[in-house]
Amino acid sequence: MTKLYPLKFSPILKERVWGGDSIKTKLGKEYNGDAIIGESWELSGVQDDISYISNGFLEGNDINDLIETYLGDLVGDTVYEKYGNEFPLLIKILDIKESLSLQVHPDDEIAIERHQCYGKTECWYILDASPDAKIYLGLNRHLTAQEFYDKCNDETIVDALNVVKPIPGDIIYIKPGTLHAATGGILVAEVQQVSDVTYRVYDWGREHNPKSAREMHIDLAIDCIDYEKLDTSKVIFKGGTAENPYFKIKRIDITDIYRNMSYIFPSFVIYFCTQGEATVINGISSESIKKGEVILIPAQMGEYSITGKCTLLEITAKV
Repeated sequence: MTKLYPLKFSPILKERVWGGDSIKTKLGKEYNGDAIIGESWELSGVQDDISYISNGFLEGNDINDLIETYLGDLVGDTVYEKYGNEFPLLIKILDIKESLSLQVHPDDEIAIERHQCYGKTECWYILDASPDAKIYLGLNRHLTAQEFYDKCNDETIVDALNVVKPIPGDIIYIKPGTLHAATGGILVAEVQQVSDVTYRVYDWGREHNPKSAREMHIDLAIDCIDYEKLDTSKVIFKGGTAENPYFKIKRIDITDIYRNMSYIFPSFVIYFCTQGEATVINGISSESIKKGEVILIPAQMGEYSITGKCTLLEITAKV
């Protein structure tokens, strides 16, 4: 079997009512027309939105088919044993220009029972934020389920939410059950479980306008929410490293050359470029990435180096 190499992917662009044009103007991702793009899925194993390789002899193959062929050589033996032919992470870019709905994600137990898929643990890495940007994160006081329900219906729920100022470089850990929303111009690199299950509970009044109304999920969300007060200092990481039961993120600043071996990690490695440009080199190929792009290092690829002046997120799966 031909040796694996660093893999790049074609982005999957998603129109969202809260999106903007920063994915095009700041990150250079091309698309036609005046579409309002809120998300760019950079690497996905989600059914119906699976990423395709865009470089090398494997160009045109999707990531899940590739796992079926290369097994643990691609994703790592323990990762393959747990997830099989499904790539376990979803890497996105969010362009939050208008108000993102107040939402919550279920954990594995509820998501498997209701949707036959994994739950949604995620981290947001702040790439850019305007002075007026806000993130609403968890409750600022305990609520009962009835109080929460009433506040969503009378549109006072915002008063019960923590408000966080997003700062570029911060990593925000959003556990299942954590209410969250955002507004005002934020560019986010999102790392999450391979899941697209979101329960919207409040949509800033759009839900009352027939032209903008989207499906709401308060009844589904009501038993998923953490109703306790959230101490935001415990879920905002400023040191460049964050981890949870599903993945680890480590920020790496490169000024010249960074050398590593894929074998030292328990899984594949994803590098997400957040600043500058980099070139990833192994014995058989050389691939460049720039801000807003990702590259995947297969688990059994071996020695590689990264050159350039850049900041990268080094992302690995956990089992």
